Amino acid sequence: MLMTRLRASTRALRHRNFRLFVIGQGVSLIGTWVQTVAQAWLVYRISQSSVMLGLVSFASQIPYLVLAPVAGVAADRVNRRKLILLMQTLAMCQAVLLAVLTLTGTVEVWHVFYLALALGVVGVFEMTARQSFLVEMVGKEDLMNAIAINSSVYNSGRILGPAVAGILVALIGEGWCFAVNSASFLSVIIGLLMMRLPPPPPVEGTFSPVEHFREGFHFVWNHAPSRTVLLLLGLTSVMNYPYLVLMPIFADKILQGGPRALGLLMSSVGVGAILGSIYMATRIGLRGLSRTITAMTILYGVALALFAVSPDLRLSMVLLLPVGFGMMVAVAATNTTLQTLSPDALRGRVLSFYGMMFIGMTPIGSLLAGWAGDVIGAPLTVIVGAVACIAGALAFNRKRFVIRAALRQFMDSHAEGFPVPVPRMVKEKQ
Repeated sequence: MLMTRLRASTRALRHRNFRLFVIGQGVSLIGTWVQTVAQAWLVYRISQSSVMLGLVSFASQIPYLVLAPVAGVAADRVNRRKLILLMQTLAMCQAVLLAVLTLTGTVEVWHVFYLALALGVVGVFEMTARQSFLVEMVGKEDLMNAIAINSSVYNSGRILGPAVAGILVALIGEGWCFAVNSASFLSVIIGLLMMRLPPPPPVEGTFSPVEHFREGFHFVWNHAPSRTVLLLLGLTSVMNYPYLVLMPIFADKILQGGPRALGLLMSSVGVGAILGSIYMATRIGLRGLSRTITAMTILYGVALALFAVSPDLRLSMVLLLPVGFGMMVAVAATNTTLQTLSPDALRGRVLSFYGMMFIGMTPIGSLLAGWAGDVIGAPLTVIVGAVACIAGALAFNRKRFVIRAALRQFMDSHAEGFPVPVPRMVKEKQ
């Protein structure tokens, strides 16, 4: 029984291309987190400014809000594997340049700011292409499991990477940490080159990129299930995810634990997220997916509100476990819903709006959280955000039937071998 459950929870790994992808991503993500931590330490060391830390973080995330639709059009018009290869190569060059500037002692804060902005631009194209590439590696049957495994790898890197970075920054300095990250990109690049994929269908140039963007926007806005899950995701990104910005205040001023408490709190979120990834990996089928989004959003909203008033470090760590768990499951369920209901020809554009809502809205929430934290205090800021997201989940639950009906229609059509309906432009191309 245990072996059966284990095989079911790792079924996407039976695909050779996905195994290569997971191995490459596992190595590269640790390197990415090493660079993230080392970069933050470098900025603080040379500027002694928390404002600069916030600006560099803002620069790395704002491209997801501005350029996500452009990245979606690109992912649907070009070979996705080649696009990922190009973006991974550019990200490696960014790490090399940052390493050279740091090791030669010529690095300044403005260098890091613009390099972070450049990496954000690369990242939005890479993430959109990568998310839409998953289905090419495993098919829709194993898509939810692939998303869950990919999330497990990401969250494992989020736990291991900072720990490794803490050691490496102390032993070899920030510059060599950036060099380590640049080398880690080779694992992804080699894995992508080793994949065996059928030739992608030709993309006809009848329609301009602007028309392709309009087509994607029209689909998302008029397709009620996609619009509903994206609006809830955008709300949670603005109102809930910025609690991470205020975490140092909770660790230092409220729980009075300093950097050690901050590390423990962040690790608790990561452990909860990994448990959520494992849960999603064991799920089979699409039934109950919309109900899961509602339940998990309410779960982590309640847990965050309780965390905001917790006076004890150990209690706070326990409360952050369901926060990480609920956020991970809700986001993975949202991703699965969008990937399942997206026509293949529009997958990149639909997922670009997912990236816009999930990552692109976070800088806005971070700025609002920083301002509100100064005005009304960190605990009340987190409580207000949590209550807003619980209210959003309840409103989402009233519209949930359209998502449930669409998923059920997909399951019936898939079982009977009928294709997913495609939009007008795609039909004209065919």
